Amino acid sequence: MKVLLSAFACEPHRGSEPEVGWKWALHLAEIGHEVWVLTRSESRPAIEAELVRLCEKRLHFGYCDLPEPIRWWGKGGRKLSLYVHYALWQWRAVRVARDLHARQGFDRVHHVTFAGVRAPSFMGTLGIPFMFGPVAGGERAPWKLRCGYGLEGWLLDALRDLANATVRFNPLMLRTFACATTIYVTSRDTLGLLPRAHRKKAVIELAIGSEDEAADFTADLAERRRSDTTFHVLYVGQFLYLKGMHLGIPAFAHLVKARPDARLTMIGHGSARTRWQKLAERLGIAAKIDWQPWLRRAELAKFYASHQVMLFPSLHDSGGMVVLESLAHGMPVVCLNIGGPGIIVTNDCGRLVDVAGKPKAEVIAKLGQALIDLTDEDTRLQLASGAQQRSRDFCWQKKVARIYGGGV
Repeated sequence: MKVLLSAFACEPHRGSEPEVGWKWALHLAEIGHEVWVLTRSESRPAIEAELVRLCEKRLHFGYCDLPEPIRWWGKGGRKLSLYVHYALWQWRAVRVARDLHARQGFDRVHHVTFAGVRAPSFMGTLGIPFMFGPVAGGERAPWKLRCGYGLEGWLLDALRDLANATVRFNPLMLRTFACATTIYVTSRDTLGLLPRAHRKKAVIELAIGSEDEAADFTADLAERRRSDTTFHVLYVGQFLYLKGMHLGIPAFAHLVKARPDARLTMIGHGSARTRWQKLAERLGIAAKIDWQPWLRRAELAKFYASHQVMLFPSLHDSGGMVVLESLAHGMPVVCLNIGGPGIIVTNDCGRLVDVAGKPKAEVIAKLGQALIDLTDEDTRLQLASGAQQRSRDFCWQKKVARIYGGGV
């Protein structure tokens, strides 16, 4: 089958959306499809270097860019300017796609990035089956749990709620949904944003995936835990209001009361760091927390191997790559039953805390009790085995096989 991928972001070894675009392209080619990817030329050096290394003959790339005078819209990291850049890129990319289709005769087109329910794609106008997603963005933080955000967090989440409320009326999104043969969404919340007429062709599927084969770390973890009596909790991610550590840090304080030797490692960066540090000081646990700068994925491996539990109380993460990586390393995850983590984590590999209708104090107490429960080594080692097994359910090979039927 000849497949055209629309991937605004696509680059190997970069993480986040670029990694999603690259993984779709690579794994489709690996199962025997002839794959063309339409993306931006800023990723071209990294892509071509990786293609030389892989010697993959079924994977081809076409590059499309906006004219230089307006390309600055995508610079600077601002979400609004990035989305404007993306929308303009889509208008230009669909014309390039028509030319490619006229020459190559694709069997289907699949939009994979941006993977957002508020980000339209015009690839459905090519006249061939059009797959849209998996797309995310419908996850919503409960109002009761927003206390502790700070003013900026409140405003940003309110604007996000407003933007989501317009999805069913946005003519560009309505056209995208109508043209799609199949719509993949990352959560039940995002499914709920679709107009009812289009939900029947929607399937829940995470946008992210794990490495194909997770190594068995259980024996190493058991040996390390026998030699280290300190209970280590890990958080990895951006230091932003939406990541929920205004709940996680008080939950860790509950753990410290039961296990005074416990320590929390915070790896990342972001604007909420000062707020979270002041919260830890008020709770009297500042000396129990180690703050680390953002690390590359390869450097995170030693932290996954030296910590017992991942604490990830994110309030509207559609995926949660660090959750999958933790599970692959045999580390149970404590998270909220929201968004991607709420789909990934089960009671066989971690602990989910239900937030529906729950006040902030109750959610914090339940997160703390979940951490305390996992200080029991027998429970934790049983979950470690389940964690590795669960991570394999989300490997890229299985994901591509579910959607494309396993091969050509």
